[in-house]
Parts: sequence; structure tokens; C-alpha cells
Amino acid sequence: MSRRWLKANALLTPTGLWLGIFLLAPLWVVVQFSFATRDTGVARAVLPWTAQAYLTALDPAFLPIFGRTLVYAVATTIACLLLGFPLAWFIARHGGRFRTVLLAAVLIPFWSSYLARIYAWKALLDGEGLVNTVLGWVGLDRDGGFLLTHGAVILGLTYGFLPFMVLPLYVACERFDFRLVEASFDLGHGRVSTFFRIVLPGVFTGVLAGSLLVLVPAAGDFVTPKLLGGVDQSTFGSVIDDQFRGGNNWPLGSAMAVLLLVLVVLVLLLRGRRGEDVL
Repeated sequence: MSRRWLKANALLTPTGLWLGIFLLAPLWVVVQFSFATRDTGVARAVLPWTAQAYLTALDPAFLPIFGRTLVYAVATTIACLLLGFPLAWFIARHGGRFRTVLLAAVLIPFWSSYLARIYAWKALLDGEGLVNTVLGWVGLDRDGGFLLTHGAVILGLTYGFLPFMVLPLYVACERFDFRLVEASFDLGHGRVSTFFRIVLPGVFTGVLAGSLLVLVPAAGDFVTPKLLGGVDQSTFGSVIDDQFRGGNNWPLGSAMAVLLLVLVVLVLLLRGRRGEDVL
């Protein structure tokens, strides 16, 4: 072993200990709980080990919730991409001396509690909230407001995770050679053709990174569906939360958490392979 190799591993030791104690150890506990047996007493999970929790989690009754979770996550990712790309392009292309200020404005929501911001949206979307009141001026209000709807959940998720899309897109746009756009125009391509042939491939790594940063946490979020949605808007994350809290079924909640983690890992693997193909 060379001295250089020992120094490199010594630098990784604190990070390795942190990940081992605060990531791998809790994950191992969750995996153990997922194979345990439910107990209605003081203990939340007991022996013997069994796969019954996984069989219950894979029951067809949970398929609508699983599908709804994917729909919410994908819809949120698309909405963040449609909103975030023009903003990131504008900051990188026309931000000038105000780039830092504009990026700080994107990050301002992180300066306050996410829970408090979702409660603010709950008040805005209520039947007597500002959104319904303003729409009522033009006859577009809705009885009871827009709470407990699919749109409210997607709106809340989009608001919460939009910065995660803007930042990697900004990095990709900032590195993009804008002279390629001018060259495309000079060669006779229109705006649409230039976008799909030149711009989108040039910033695709940012699109891929931003989509992943939004898709994964949106699929596991449970706060937004609980506050802005209802029973008909339950997601996999909210069901997991219910099992650990009121349901007192830690094995089922753990099994569902493990399945969600497996789905995330599969997305990461597909993203990595796709990223290698693009690069």
C-alpha cells in the first residue's frame, strides 16, 4: 500500500463513518423490520421473520396508490422542467451581473421551513383563500377551493422541488456554447429545429440531473399529499407514514419503504446508463 493510497482513504474515513452510522445502520434496521412480524403490543415488530409484509405491500389493492405516486412524481418533474428550463436559460444567457441575485432568488424558499410553506399553500388554496377568491372575480372559482385535489398536490410538489431543477439546468446552460445557436440560425434552421437539434442535446446532462433530483424526492414525499390532498390523493410515502404512526404496522411500512428504495435505485441505474450513452 502506497502512502498516497493511505492518505486518500484517511480523508474518506469521516465520511465513511458518517454514512455507516446515519445511513447504512438505519437502513439495515428498516430492512430487518420489513421481515419481522407485526405486534400490537408495546413492540412494533417481533420475530419470527417472514415475508408477509412484502406480500401485503405487493397486494393489488396498493397498485392504484403506487401508480398515483408515479403519476405525481412524473407530472411534477415535467412541470418543473417546463418552468425551470426557461428560467435557467434566462439567468445563464441574460443574467449578466445579476446572475448571483437571480440564483439567490431561486434559493430564497429554502430559507424557510418547507412545512410552513406547504401550510401557506393550504391557506391559499382553501375555499376562502386568495386563489379561489381571485378566480371568483372572473367566474372560475371552485366550491370548497382547490384543496384535496390532484392539482393541489402537483402544485405543491412543483413549488417545493422547482429549485432542484433550476440549479443543474443553470449549470448546463452556463456551460453551453451559445454560438452554436447563432450558427444554427445562419444555416437556415428555425427556432424549434435549433432547440431540438442543438440546445436540448447540449444541455441534456442538466435535464437528466434535474429530472432525477425532482423525481426521486417527489416520489417519496408524504407531507405535501397529506396537507394538500386527501384520501383519494394518498401516495406511497403517505401510506408508509400512516403505517408507522396510526397504523402501528412497522413491518408493512418498512417493506413499502424498501420497495420504494428499490424503485429509486433502479431509476438511478437507468439514469447512469442513459447518462453514459449520452456522454
